[in-house]
Amino acid sequence: MDALADPFRFEFMVRAMIAAGLVGLLTGLVGVYIVLRHLAYIGHGLAHAIFGGAVVSFVSGFSFYIGATLWGAFAAFLINAAGRHRRIGGDAAIGIITTAAFAVGVALISRRSTFTRDFEAALFGEILGITADDLYVIAGVMALVAAVIFIWWKPLLFTTFDAGVARSYGVPVGWVEAIFSLALAATVIASLQVLGVTLIAAALVIPPVTVRLLTDSFNRLVICSTLLGGLTGFLGVYLSWFVDVSSGATVVLVQAALFTAVLLWTSLRGRAGRRAAPPSRLTDAGRQLFGGDLLGSGGPRRA
Repeated sequence: MDALADPFRFEFMVRAMIAAGLVGLLTGLVGVYIVLRHLAYIGHGLAHAIFGGAVVSFVSGFSFYIGATLWGAFAAFLINAAGRHRRIGGDAAIGIITTAAFAVGVALISRRSTFTRDFEAALFGEILGITADDLYVIAGVMALVAAVIFIWWKPLLFTTFDAGVARSYGVPVGWVEAIFSLALAATVIASLQVLGVTLIAAALVIPPVTVRLLTDSFNRLVICSTLLGGLTGFLGVYLSWFVDVSSGATVVLVQAALFTAVLLWTSLRGRAGRRAAPPSRLTDAGRQLFGGDLLGSGGPRRA
């Protein structure tokens, strides 16, 4: 039994487990909106774009967080702007902008051989190097993103299900999309050192998809996905101590194993094909579902 407590005897492991738990909570929360919007690729893409910002920060001597934040925000705004062009589309905008930003980082690395170790840490994470200051940053980002989602809960939810109808009700869809993109960029930045570029997309997608197999309730989906992300993040780092495998990879493997188990269980119970499709128009049924007028007013407003 004493061996099971070994990871808790080392301060760097305790910090790593706390960091992974916080990042898991954050990615589990934001991932719900990623999955419902069918934008799983954007988490992967933004991680690659922000990697370019990390390299630029290193080369320029800037703070990693400052450079990555500015780069991530710039990439998010470009994706939103290009995605609104009817001849481009969101998926093409993500592919072009994020790969171009990643290419900038790779090009700079090819000219700076001293960046090799930092390059590997950015790709695969360096969770055992987490400091107390890093924990404060991750906790601060988590609190900020949670506050944004709480404050913009109804407009964000309305836009997620049907942006066209939301716009007709007076929801500032453009602002909602921009704010969500910034929240996603902040989530990716906070997760980079824990999971690395290559694993962030999985952590954003697997917890909400796993919970989605078990419930059709949006509120339960948000709560359970957030808790599942935090639990698997903490457990993954804890198990990595014993299996001697990369902590970020272990977190994702734990999540993937849990998803597989839930998928098999629901399939055996004949529930794999059960899906409650979100309404295409949030009219009276939408008001009943979310407890009154979505916008907090007496009726629909035309933009």
